[in-house]
Amino acid sequence: ADSGVLFTNAHCAAPACNPSRAALMTGIRPSTSGVYINPQPWRKSPVLKVAKTIPQWFMDHGYSARGSGKIYHGSYPDPASWEEYWPSQKQNKPGDPKPENLPANGIPKTSHFDWAPVPEGDEAMGDWQVATWISERLAEERDKPFFLACGFYRPHLPWFAPQKYFDKFPLESIQLPEVPDDDLKDIPEAGIKMARPTGDHAKVTEHGEWKKAVQAYLANVNFVDACVGRVLDALGGSPHADNTIVVLWSDHGWHLGEKQHWRKFALWDEATRVQMMWNVPGVTEPGGVCKAPVNLLDIYPTLVDLCGLKKNPALEGQSLVPHLKSPAETTNPPTLTTHGRNNHALRSGRYRYIRYADGSEEFYDHQTDPMEFNNLAGEESVVAEMKRMAKFFPTVNVQPSAGDPSKRKNPDKAAKKKSAK
Repeated sequence: ADSGVLFTNAHCAAPACNPSRAALMTGIRPSTSGVYINPQPWRKSPVLKVAKTIPQWFMDHGYSARGSGKIYHGSYPDPASWEEYWPSQKQNKPGDPKPENLPANGIPKTSHFDWAPVPEGDEAMGDWQVATWISERLAEERDKPFFLACGFYRPHLPWFAPQKYFDKFPLESIQLPEVPDDDLKDIPEAGIKMARPTGDHAKVTEHGEWKKAVQAYLANVNFVDACVGRVLDALGGSPHADNTIVVLWSDHGWHLGEKQHWRKFALWDEATRVQMMWNVPGVTEPGGVCKAPVNLLDIYPTLVDLCGLKKNPALEGQSLVPHLKSPAETTNPPTLTTHGRNNHALRSGRYRYIRYADGSEEFYDHQTDPMEFNNLAGEESVVAEMKRMAKFFPTVNVQPSAGDPSKRKNPDKAAKKKSAK
């Protein structure tokens, strides 16, 4: 962040891995593509089937494209996007060591909602190996421009990392988020269903694991920060340091108990706000901070703009070049996040406006309520602002594309059958 521009009000197009990454890499939002949730092969969307991803667009304009790690979600790689991918086009990263006894946190029936240190060192971790491969590619001389994608899995669950990263965050130093007991009292039923307070949050608190969970999250963030540092050091020592654009992003935010919710899968600020940092030689100045509302959808058009490529007319984001040149510029329209069909959140510089598919709403003033404790929807003082922002909700919300469990005749039965295998 010290070397470029940090966007402090950046948000994902969807608070889930698959739809967020599909939107970022194609530049097309979920309400247009129909890719809303994780179990949807995104290339089966009629819209995304023919979409040109960022690396495809760059390859079409004379660049090479290589990648490693988690760029697309899970089992939905896209071979058409890459000339080379490591470890392979069907495996986005090497495996990780795990504790001997699972679940390591002692919470039954948690699957990968688990955390603990592992005795192995950095070199055993998949993300560390990805960083090594990327660093080796950066050291190579190139005869043409290149697009290089590096995807780190952590801090995705499960939170397993070498012991030394846990040691940096002693349990007695851990501060838990403020969570009022009645924080969901003014939340519509649709929002409470997303929060699932009787699910993960109840398990964590009942088993006394809250501080350990936060510790594990911080440890995994610190581990991946070390991986990022290795790649940046490799770039700095390479022949490409002075003419390589670096953009650092995450695919969604994360709840650690705020609103009695864990993970992402919600439309509050903790779930939608993401890291976004840019370093563009000759454009950005060190230490820039931009507070304008922006979106991961904006990465694609910004890269195209910076590299002087022909514009892709299908893109729904906007170029951030004006903000990279002048970070103090904050005059942006509200940015949109979608979770499931017709569930949307708008974030302006000051307000968050959530509207669910059933018409229920939430509205928060971040100037006076940054933790979103007080839902102001419908109050006289914000009616005018709600009306002004509402025009930015999408008017087209296509049906979910192939793979959405909600389109099955009996999705509950299908889910039970899958879990029984």
